[in-house]
Amino acid sequence: MTIAHQMPAGRSTKPMKALVYEGPGQRSWKDKPRPCIEKPTDTIVRLTHTTICGTDLHILKGDVPTVEAGRTLGHEGIGIVEEVGDSVSSVKQGDQVLISCITSCGHCDYCKQGMYAHCRDGGWILGHKIDGTQAEFVRIPHADNSLYRLPPGLDPAAALMLSDILPTGHEIGALNGEVKLGDTVAIVGAGPIGLAALLTSRFYSPAHIIMVDPDENRLAVARQLGATEIVSTNPVEEIMSLTHGEGVDVAMEAVGIPETFDICQSILRPGGKLANIGVHGKSVDFHIEDLWIKNITLRTGLVNTNTIPVLMRFLESGGIDAESLITHRFDLNDIEQAYNVFAQAASEKAIKVLLTS
Repeated sequence: MTIAHQMPAGRSTKPMKALVYEGPGQRSWKDKPRPCIEKPTDTIVRLTHTTICGTDLHILKGDVPTVEAGRTLGHEGIGIVEEVGDSVSSVKQGDQVLISCITSCGHCDYCKQGMYAHCRDGGWILGHKIDGTQAEFVRIPHADNSLYRLPPGLDPAAALMLSDILPTGHEIGALNGEVKLGDTVAIVGAGPIGLAALLTSRFYSPAHIIMVDPDENRLAVARQLGATEIVSTNPVEEIMSLTHGEGVDVAMEAVGIPETFDICQSILRPGGKLANIGVHGKSVDFHIEDLWIKNITLRTGLVNTNTIPVLMRFLESGGIDAESLITHRFDLNDIEQAYNVFAQAASEKAIKVLLTS
């Protein structure tokens, strides 16, 4: 008698290509088993668009030890729903969807507070604790709360910026900084996140947006996107001169190193807000001896992505020029070349790379 052998639940014999972290300094575009539905709340998405984040470069450097070797990287994407779990009701097979970089169960105490980043069964897990979006297929847990159907006619390349950088710039930059009508805002770092903070800060009509970066190419892009002043050298002295010695109402740190954090705390006026967006791997000196008397507010955070729906409406109406952040386009099979370009962003004049399949 012949006994039929069945694959355990959640495993597949079908191969796919994926960008795999092999340990510090090592990556490969290789075959992996295609993901399967593991829980009724899961959805399988076939990726059509994805991108590379600065966080992926940190992982490859070994800066994020919680990422295990063998992990598929990536936490941003647009794709087509291939399979849905029995409990999924918000999307169906064939839908074009945006993948949020943050997975949200929608039911835990943190989710009920809108703090999806700290979801007890989610948060930032894609490309971190579970396989991510730099692949031909991805499994999305808690699909009802972690996927967004794209409106008809919305350019998926532009919509891809809603996976991470636009909500991050909006929530951790503009909202945490409490940007308001007539403010003077300084954004330190004109990379993808800093430029996203620039775009979304403009919703609130500040009088001045000062962009700080040593890269003249990125400053030129910032000018095109609405920066009123740009600073490439001696930022503290230049900004204090521009503000007649007063300092700024809002300073946003969008790099994640001690030097840029120090710039931000040095340029705040009394009552100013410091919004820290950058990912810090080292401690910083907080100058409480100067700031205790200035009534400043410091806020940090990991994006919740709960403003994706409103940002999608802005994008749909033409209120955000998100596609201008894309500087390089590659086929998904050329992802290793795309990583090489993105890792040399300054010399390659790269901001966001688009990968399509």
